Amino acid sequence: MENKRLHTILAVWINLCRFLLAAVFIFSGFVKTNDPYGFAYKIQDYLEAWGLLQITPEFAPYIGSMAMGILEFTLGVYLLFGIHRKAACTLILLLVAFMTPLTLWLAIANPISDCGCFGDAVILTNWETFGKNVVLLIAAITVFRWRDTGIKKLVTEKVDWLIALYTVVFALLFSIYCVRELPLFDFRPYYIGMNIRQGMEIPEGEKPTVYETTFIYEKDGQEKEFTIDNFPSDSTWTFVDAVTRVKEKGYEPPVQDFSIVLQEDGTDVTEEILADDNYTFLLVSPQLRNADESGMDLINEVYDYSMEYGYRFLCVTASPDEDIAVWQDNTGAEYPFALADEITLKTIIRSNPGLLLLKDGVILNKWSVNNIPDEYQLHAALADLPIGTLAVPRTLHKVASIIGWFFGPLLFLTLCDLLWLEWGKKKRKKQIIH
Repeated sequence: MENKRLHTILAVWINLCRFLLAAVFIFSGFVKTNDPYGFAYKIQDYLEAWGLLQITPEFAPYIGSMAMGILEFTLGVYLLFGIHRKAACTLILLLVAFMTPLTLWLAIANPISDCGCFGDAVILTNWETFGKNVVLLIAAITVFRWRDTGIKKLVTEKVDWLIALYTVVFALLFSIYCVRELPLFDFRPYYIGMNIRQGMEIPEGEKPTVYETTFIYEKDGQEKEFTIDNFPSDSTWTFVDAVTRVKEKGYEPPVQDFSIVLQEDGTDVTEEILADDNYTFLLVSPQLRNADESGMDLINEVYDYSMEYGYRFLCVTASPDEDIAVWQDNTGAEYPFALADEITLKTIIRSNPGLLLLKDGVILNKWSVNNIPDEYQLHAALADLPIGTLAVPRTLHKVASIIGWFFGPLLFLTLCDLLWLEWGKKKRKKQIIH
């Protein structure tokens, strides 16, 4: 009786670990396939922290991002259904065993603010990430230890190969779709419907974060930290560095560092754009030298359309003047240029370039370079067109669509496969009779 009870407890524990790992890996992989550019930027942060960014091929972080998202999503689905148990459990254990000491280093050294394991959907501190990985490591060791006896398949041998193959194909196609278009789920603070100006404000009653800057000076081979209150009056001290730390954590506005200045004369037009009750098109390109020029004809047409109807049009970039001049020569761009922070521009839209439509500081629409609106969509004033009105996508509708796109074709292919097997059985049976 006691052995039966222990066996039941062990079975429950194994499956709790299994489904926990499956859920985490499916979610983590899906977030990465939903936003391949976002995780690629995080890989670049890792490489920069290790001093490897300069020697890494430019395309490598993007390939690595897509590969990691597909791998995690696939392993999570495999573990969920109990297919390819040995390979799935082994790879999951290797991944978690690698990430656990890595995130411990991140927590201690703090070279980057977060590991990026869940993208912008769930942001954890480095210590929270390490704690999460410790829990996952325990679960991974458990499922690896009892992978043959404790993990039962949820599907038959007849269809497990189909689920295994379709999972990889689905993750790959979804990742490519989000690269070509835009992330289906936008977890960043520049989503459609966001009021940028309100996102920059601190709500009434909330306290802002308090920072303290200390100044490091050196004298006679010894370094000492000073604050603004006890600044050294002795001129023999030599300045070394300044360090800013969080003294008291408070409310952090979701939108930070959003600032636009005209390239021509350096005029700050941020408030003017956010307060404008007319429409504004922002062509966003973090770096023009890396921008896709395939949609330039349509972009130029949007600019001409803006001039016809009296809308503002700006190309916002972090590029130097020489890159802007090259871009103008290559594309025939006649629109004005403005400057903004590169990281902010990468956060605003995952396309280089991408197009943003604003009114009263609210993001009404976003387009990647592959779906810039054409003359058939811009045949009248924006106030009279669907793209000129705010239509916030419904999250539940998106979730239902993804579930449908995954399970719908999978069920159809599974049914076809079972019918094929049944037809084959009947055919062989007839041959035996005759």
